[in-house]
Amino acid sequence: METNISSSIFIVFLYPTPNKLILPLIFFFPKMETCFTILIFLCISAFIKTFINLINSYKNQTYKLPPGPSKLPIISKFLLVIKSLVELETIIRTLHSKYGPLITLHIGSRPAIIIADRFLIHQALIQNSAVFANRPPATAIAKITSSKQHNINTAAYGPTWRFLRRNLTSEILSPPPVRSYWRARKWVLQILLDRLNSELANAKNGDDHATAVGVFDHFLFVMFSLLVLMCFGDKLDEKKIIEVEDVQRLMVLNLKRFNVLNFCPRVTKIVFRKLWEEFCQIRKQQDNVLMPLIRERRKLKEERLSFHAKEDDDDDDYVLAYVDTLFDLQLPKEKRQLDDNEIMSLCSEFLDGGTATTTTSLQWVMANLVKYPHVQEKLFKEIKGVLGDAKRQVMEDDLPKMPYLKAVIL
Repeated sequence: METNISSSIFIVFLYPTPNKLILPLIFFFPKMETCFTILIFLCISAFIKTFINLINSYKNQTYKLPPGPSKLPIISKFLLVIKSLVELETIIRTLHSKYGPLITLHIGSRPAIIIADRFLIHQALIQNSAVFANRPPATAIAKITSSKQHNINTAAYGPTWRFLRRNLTSEILSPPPVRSYWRARKWVLQILLDRLNSELANAKNGDDHATAVGVFDHFLFVMFSLLVLMCFGDKLDEKKIIEVEDVQRLMVLNLKRFNVLNFCPRVTKIVFRKLWEEFCQIRKQQDNVLMPLIRERRKLKEERLSFHAKEDDDDDDYVLAYVDTLFDLQLPKEKRQLDDNEIMSLCSEFLDGGTATTTTSLQWVMANLVKYPHVQEKLFKEIKGVLGDAKRQVMEDDLPKMPYLKAVIL
């Protein structure tokens, strides 16, 4: 069959072979629809890349892995994209019943070892914790949200991870800093009471009978308000807090949708261009909301230093914020300070990490108090015994005298 070369498309794809030689692959396409041609080319390229990776992994594999299904890199990656967590759990249970408590599952070109025995888990994560402490390379999405793995959740096990973790625990989460936030806790407690009383009044609407009031959304808001204050050091107004909360929630809720972008990013940037644009837009919204707060706090810190002010001078509301501890950090491995994007990623991680966990715990406490009236009654008697007839709120100084309250919460 004759072909008009001048009306055709040639695409040269260079790919490194295992012996580090460049393999030229020349694809010839008749000039048809451009998008269709490019799509075919990308699919062939992805297949060849996966095939060569598969060969390399077999040649370079010098260690023994637990049993498991055969390597199907492309299929397994698509499986993670299209399957929900519940369906994946069912698949993994089936594999455990076939291969035993220790199996190897190849997720793309990366093997994952899944353990379903508590004694083996203890041996791996407790007795040999340092061996299993590292993390795999970040996905395409995680590289952006973590500023190339410069946060605690994604940083590789090493000096950077230890340095960032030690800064958080010693400067913010240790007992002295936690005690210094008592004014912040008092502030958010008053916000919670005001919101609950307001909703109760609206729910009654003139009816004096008892009315149920949902607490989860209020817990979520006040916990996020507390974390915003601990992160940026300012009592922001409700509108600004909601703005920060919305942009953080938008990113978290869409991460599952963006998971498909991690499959061959060079391909998905073309095939799922609009989804990539949506992700970049949300990231830009984070930048627009969080970056002014970071810069404002840096300016405040510089002004305080210029006047040689101490933390407790002339401003009782001043507290050391998490972002304050990040400005002067010197990364031990890279010998440089954090840039603004890395600081934003760490602040975003801080806001996301403490809200849902604490709120869920409080929700379960309230649910169990409703479910078990005798626990509620015993708790009420303990609080009444400490406060007496005084009509006041429980203060932090009262908490050591309430062991049953501590037991209920913990």
